[in-house]
Amino acid sequence: MTCQRKEVIGNATLYLGDCRNVLPTLGRVDAVITDPPYGIDGGKGGDARAGQKGVYAGEWRDDESYIEDVCAPAFVAALAIADRGAVTPGIRCLHLYPRAADMGCFWTPASMTHGPWGFTNFQPILYYGRDFRAGLGSLPSGRSLTEAAEKNGHPCPKPIGAWKWLVDKVSKDGELILDPFMGSGTTGVAAVQMQRHFVGIEREPKYFDIACRRIEDAQRQGQLFA
Repeated sequence: MTCQRKEVIGNATLYLGDCRNVLPTLGRVDAVITDPPYGIDGGKGGDARAGQKGVYAGEWRDDESYIEDVCAPAFVAALAIADRGAVTPGIRCLHLYPRAADMGCFWTPASMTHGPWGFTNFQPILYYGRDFRAGLGSLPSGRSLTEAAEKNGHPCPKPIGAWKWLVDKVSKDGELILDPFMGSGTTGVAAVQMQRHFVGIEREPKYFDIACRRIEDAQRQGQLFA
């Protein structure tokens, strides 16, 4: 089965299913922007693990083997149908992703999150393909991050302001963005708010439903302001 469910919400198309099955059915996209699991193993040491940020719904664990066997290869498959892309891989499994064209980060100067070597203030962003702004005043490769993420029922939600910046960094107005690890749909919300088209894939029904609701709300708000 390619997918268990498909929802079309305005200019967003959302698939409930395994991205490894859905990706081969898709056509070309302009950019892939995704925040897959980080492989933090959900358990021992560090604030992220103690706070259960790696404990997701479903039977799989957020460990290094899952990143190596599923997340990194799926990102490569998504990148193969995109002109450019960005992934936030976390630090622990950064080495499992293919060599990037460039690297940036979300810098959290006031972070109080403990890692194995102290406060974790740096979350890498890997960029692939060519910057369409090259030679025309490119945006910085990183961004200071001080906003908190919305608590929406996902164990590791992302701040919408940061993702709007990343969407603007990697794509043009009206382009099609793909997120093969959609989670609670923050990339989709950012895409809608930034006047992009969006394709998202999520395997867990709980998070898929959250993403549908959030993206539908974003579409409704956009129509209201229009």
